[in-house]
Amino acid sequence: MNPIERNPQRLRPFDAVMLDVGDGHWIYAEEVGKKGGAPALFLHGGPGSGSQHMHRTLFDPDRHHAVLFDQRGSGRSHPYLSRNANTTTHQIADIERIRKFYGFDKWLVTGGSWGSTLALAYAEAHPERISALVLRAIFLGTRAEVEWAFRDGPKRFRPDLYEAFVSALPKEEQADPIKSYINRLCDPDPQVRAPAANVWNSYERALSVLDPGSVKLPDLSSATGRLPPTALMEAHYIKNKFFLDDNQLLNNAHKLGEIPGVIVQGRYDLLCPPAAAYALHCRWPKSRLIVIDSAGHAITETSILTELQKAIDSFGEN
Repeated sequence: MNPIERNPQRLRPFDAVMLDVGDGHWIYAEEVGKKGGAPALFLHGGPGSGSQHMHRTLFDPDRHHAVLFDQRGSGRSHPYLSRNANTTTHQIADIERIRKFYGFDKWLVTGGSWGSTLALAYAEAHPERISALVLRAIFLGTRAEVEWAFRDGPKRFRPDLYEAFVSALPKEEQADPIKSYINRLCDPDPQVRAPAANVWNSYERALSVLDPGSVKLPDLSSATGRLPPTALMEAHYIKNKFFLDDNQLLNNAHKLGEIPGVIVQGRYDLLCPPAAAYALHCRWPKSRLIVIDSAGHAITETSILTELQKAIDSFGEN
């Protein structure tokens, strides 16, 4: 099944702004679709990846008034790659500032992977502002999920890739490779963090799709090309446990109450496997869980994108 056809010309932003959200941060936000349509918000993943052009295709230009923005330190927001005053609490406050700026009372919120984490944290903090949630690749921000995504899962399903990931490190750093990479990614010396970012980025990208093809990880001896932003921001959030209490999002799932929602989950998602999506679904009575067979993590997989579009469209008019 092909994704719902959306005219890319009609999904160009009809306005864009830089919002001062405090702490020295300026947030890039854009509007797509129909002015005065059903309010909607897209939350990108990472942390740190920024919103992409294809994310606009989630929305119906004849129905939605959608806002896409780049989170602190990400994409077109400034200062780029800043990890100062960059926490989940800050991000939630930014979302509220954006909502008030556009004058929305409630909005549909959608996001995947880290975007689902932030969407849940925001919804549990401000349930009265959510008309519906459409989430993909549930990630609850726990240490166990990080260890699965970057150690346990690859060891079982991509042992060759995991071995390359570990062996890129010096022998004395291989006992706890996740900790070693996080330390390097958070190192103030660009000659240390940049090569680590390239390795981490290549490793994570290979794990995000069902068929990554032949993968050769770079080494830690040098860094070339543009610095991958997601690796650096992810390290900051992983090091700080995503600025969440243990099992916070599941423990507070009762706050979602009567909010309707859809969870779209790839059956063979190595980074965010279905267990988290199922656990959330069991605690969120108004949710509907759609598991896509023969799908992994990436939103670009046709079946994933199609189901997200259908779910967003199902929540009706403004």
